[in-house]
Order: sequence, then structure tokens, then C-alpha cells
Amino acid sequence: MFEKNEILELQIEAIGSEGEGIAHVNGYTLFVKDTVPGDRIEAKVVKTGKNFGYARCERIIEPSPDRIEPVCPISKRCGGCQFQHLSYEVELKFKQEKVFNCIKRIGGFKDEEIPMLPIIGCEEIMHYRNKAQFPVGVDKNGETVTGFYAERSHEIVDTTKCCIHVEENELILETLKAFMKKYKISAYEEKINPKTRKPEKAKGLVRHIMTRKGFATGEIGICVVINGNTLPNAAEFTDMMLKAFEGRNDVRITSICVNINKKITNVIFGDELKCIYGEPYIVDMIEDIKFKISPFSFYQVNPAQTRKLYGKALEFAGLTGEEVVWDLYCGIGTISLFLAKKAKEVYGVEIVPAAVENAKENAKLNGIENAYFTVGKAEDEAKKLPKPDVIVVDPPRKGCDEKLLETIMNYKPERVVYVSCDPATLARDLKVLCGDGGYKLEEVQAVDQFSRGVHVESVCLMTRKEK
Repeated sequence: MFEKNEILELQIEAIGSEGEGIAHVNGYTLFVKDTVPGDRIEAKVVKTGKNFGYARCERIIEPSPDRIEPVCPISKRCGGCQFQHLSYEVELKFKQEKVFNCIKRIGGFKDEEIPMLPIIGCEEIMHYRNKAQFPVGVDKNGETVTGFYAERSHEIVDTTKCCIHVEENELILETLKAFMKKYKISAYEEKINPKTRKPEKAKGLVRHIMTRKGFATGEIGICVVINGNTLPNAAEFTDMMLKAFEGRNDVRITSICVNINKKITNVIFGDELKCIYGEPYIVDMIEDIKFKISPFSFYQVNPAQTRKLYGKALEFAGLTGEEVVWDLYCGIGTISLFLAKKAKEVYGVEIVPAAVENAKENAKLNGIENAYFTVGKAEDEAKKLPKPDVIVVDPPRKGCDEKLLETIMNYKPERVVYVSCDPATLARDLKVLCGDGGYKLEEVQAVDQFSRGVHVESVCLMTRKEK
């Protein structure tokens, strides 16, 4: 056991699940942020537990050959990226192994039972995110700041630039700050309870700004989240934003909204949305399918990789034009409409009413008449739907509901395609479906949707075992 503040020389051997470096000393594990396998470092112990602890890198004695210079000057302080200092080749290897190891360890599969395809990496690893959410606050000098929260805190790292978000965001943030200064509009200030780490008091008006860009259309949407009923001088705000993008032929602002959130909470959005310019959505395209995307809509953040991810899901579905397909957790219908082009009928089920309305609008927008959407829990709505040949699921990070897995096993479709944003919950659900659930894991495809970050998307194909 080591003492807090003890200085050690460490050899970094591996990467942890959250992107931190891992070192072992006499059988004891230490996690060290901002380090790379192969680094030899001097580190200070900052926290110890029975079986593992945490240390801070004080000095790199000998850098790993896989270490690179971060492009972003605030990457160590900002909580957004974990791999700015790591070569992209090693990042992809880590993500491939993360999916494989979760399926093996949590799912209980043997090595030969995990048919992993090579990970699909990004062609562009910078400026790929079509959505950003920036907190707005006040610094120690009383000046308005925008940026990102530092890791595990509510301290805003002040910046208008980000290497993984679209470059237009810099102009949007600078314009917002200029608007707030000109019209003396206050930024949100919250008091955090040190024990619960949750906000308990708050004042000030502007608390967040969210941006979205349609990569295929060039449309930009802006949503300002406020701790009040109205945004003062809203017309002037709109005018300043439009003038900032005057003369640009590649992009244009088509939507400006104000969201009202007066609750003292970590949740970014409130329930009420007011459109103050254009429409309360932007339009974007994936391949030849158009989508209306509101500030509340779930829409994949990396358009280039989304095409590859959904293309692989469509390939795994193996559609011939005769199949009935269920798309469970269908959201605004992104995967459903892809499937509808090659299926007989697609039935999308989603528990969020607004998302289902969006899905219906998107089907109409694209002239797709063989996709049907309904609100409710999949296990309840399944009783009203025709028997499926293929079921596709794209659940949130927490994975599939237990009853939904039971529904899949009860209806016994020939194929199940599982799109996942968390390898751990994917592995847990595969264990159920491929254990006593009657399915065989045929293919696993990892797709890097979040370059420079620790998360990884994947899509799996399961087929019904022969009796």
C-alpha cells in the first residue's frame, strides 16, 4: 500500500476503460490520467484504496512511441477528450479490444465464439461532431465564459474552440458573448453542494447553448437554454447571429430556439421550447434520406461514421424485400427509414412521443409509406404488431430492458441486429440472448463514432439457432 503524495516511478502498461493509463507496482494497480502504454513516468499518488489507487503524472521520464502531441491546448483540463495524446492507431486497437473483452468477460463468451470484424475507423478524426452543448457561466473576475466542464466538476474550462466540434461553433460562441456583454445579460451561476456534488442554488439567465449542424445540408440550429421565461432582446440576438454568418455560402442558420429550464438541476434542457427564428428544427441527410432534427432529437453525432454504422446494420439485417422488421428504440426513425428501403414493412416503437412524431414526419418527408411508428414500450406494443422476421434494437447506454429481451425471445425472429453505444451493456444482453435465448452470435462490428474519446459504437448480428 502506498501513501498519499508518495512519488513513484511507474511504467504504464495498458489503458483502462475510461482512457487512463494503468501501472502495476508489487501487484497493486494505479490509474494515471493522460498517460500512454509505454510511458515511463514520475507520478504522485493522489488516492488509494484496498486493491487500486490513482496517481497524477508529474513528469514523463521516457515517452511511449505511441504518444503524440495533443492538437488541443486545453485537452488535459477539459473533460471532453481522453486520447488527444495517443496515436489514432492505438486508440482504434483499444476500442476493438474493449468491445471484445466486454463480450468475453461480461458476456461469458469464449474467444472463438466472438466473431469480431476489423474496427471501422474515422477518415476525419477532427471537427466531426455535428452537435455541441456548451455551459455558460462566470469566471472569478465576473466575466462571462463558455466552454466545457472540467472532468468530474462543474468548473467551466473557458474556450470557444474545440478540435472535435464543427469550426462554426467558435463564431457562434463569440457572438453569444458579445450579445450578452452588449445587452448586459447575465450568465448562469450555480452553487454546488460539496458533499452531493449537485447544484443547490442558482442565479443568472443564460445557462447553456446548444448547436447543431447538418453536414449534408449546411443548416445550423442554435438553442439557448435560459433560467427564465424570455431571452431579452431576442430579435437583436437573432440579428447578430445572422450577420455573423453573412456572406457564407456553405452554411446558414435556419433555426434559433430558446429552451426554458428554471429547475436547479444538472439536466440541460427544460420541457418548454420556443422558436424565435426559422423552424424549430434543422434538416440533414444520411445518404438520400432526409431528417428533421429538433433540439431534443437523438441523432448520431458523427455523420460520416453513421453512414457506415447504419450500412452495416442494414447488411446484417439481410433484407430481400419480403421481411417484416421491428425497429425497437427507433427514436426519430433514422434506422427504420434505412431498413424500409429494402424491407416489406418496418414497425418502429419508441417510448418518447415527440420522437415518434418526428419519425412519422421523417417518413412523410421522404415519401416512405412502408414504415409505421407507435408510442409505447416495445413489450406492450409487440402484441399489436405482425410477427417479425428481423428485429433491430438501438437502445440507450443502459442497454435493453429485461422485458424487451423476453419479447425478442418470445417472438423468435430469424435475425436480431443489436446496435450498441456501450460494450458492457451489450455484452450483458448478448449473454441473455445467446445463452438460453436461442440465438447465436454471428458477427460483431465495432465502429469508431467518437474519435479522440473513450466511447465506441458497435453492431452485432445474431441468428436463431437450429433446434
